[in-house]
Amino acid sequence: MRFVLLGAAMFGLSLFVLQGQAGAPSGLPLPAELAVAAAAGLAAWWSRRSWWPLAAVAAVGHVLLLLWPPLLAASYHAGRDLVRGRDVAAYLGGCTAVFGASALMGAWRDGVREVLAATPGNALFMALAVVGLPFALGLWTRARREVRRRAEREQIMRAEQVRAQERARIAREMHDVVAHRVSLIVLHAGALEVRTGDEEAARTAALIGGIGREALANLRDVLGVLRATDRATDWAPDRRQTEEEVAPPPTFADLDRLLDQSRALGVEVVRHDEGEAREVEPAVGRTAYRVVQEALTNVHRHAADARTDVRVRYRPEALEVEVRNHAPGSPPAGLPGAGWGLVGLRERVELLGGTLRTSAQDDGGFLVAARIPA
Repeated sequence: MRFVLLGAAMFGLSLFVLQGQAGAPSGLPLPAELAVAAAAGLAAWWSRRSWWPLAAVAAVGHVLLLLWPPLLAASYHAGRDLVRGRDVAAYLGGCTAVFGASALMGAWRDGVREVLAATPGNALFMALAVVGLPFALGLWTRARREVRRRAEREQIMRAEQVRAQERARIAREMHDVVAHRVSLIVLHAGALEVRTGDEEAARTAALIGGIGREALANLRDVLGVLRATDRATDWAPDRRQTEEEVAPPPTFADLDRLLDQSRALGVEVVRHDEGEAREVEPAVGRTAYRVVQEALTNVHRHAADARTDVRVRYRPEALEVEVRNHAPGSPPAGLPGAGWGLVGLRERVELLGGTLRTSAQDDGGFLVAARIPA
């Protein structure tokens, strides 16, 4: 819209000048004046893509008709867009040639045109008015734009720095609190496994220790990501791990191992597969794994002895996972929760264009179902 208005203004001002209202009359018939003004207006409108047609119209119009509005607009664009000194020198040299040719044309013609173009003082004044001032204004606009962009980049860099510091703080808090507590759990489980004489208790302790060590490995990976931006300035012994030492994230192929861990803790988990099994994209598989993991975590918290069905449906266009537990036979274990598990899970699924449904069932159970485009 801005360039449409610019084109309309250029048409009106050019016609005003051609008719002698603000300079030398062109001496052309009205249809010709309308055509020239229309060409100037069209070139001004096209300057949103390229302003060189406007410069060409300005050069021809000023030499033949002393038409200055297009030259004024072209000079502003030149000051705003030309960066290299060679281009600036070429444009100003071209303007000098245009004014020289216009002066020769004015000397050849009689009347007002001769006074405006051929007189050195008038020619210099017109050059400053239609080239110098708009060119300087274009330079100022470009400088202001560059300052604004630089300020925006600096603001983004400051925001990134603040986020990096916050991530490092979160990583330190997680290491000090969570890693310490989980390490104690693993140590106590190991001691129980060695000292107990009950074979069943030893197996349970070994399972707890294995789960705890896996949790520590996952926590280490998360801490490595959180503190990745801070590695250059804050060295710590836990940073010495290389990329090869970082355990890969779980995939959908690890689902059976996850179900076995829940079965070992006393939850009756049954897996049902529907459709032809196939490999899925890593992001889709990891998300489906996290859906089942979070659902089973909630089962352990709220319905530890309830039968749980895990359904995996391989659709042509999507992977569907569904975790449905029946009503618990005993009161909940009362394990604490952050309250953000399902919220974060929904965000993870929706990032892949999928949907997540959670609902309480009529029989007292709970359903978590996700559909992820594959």
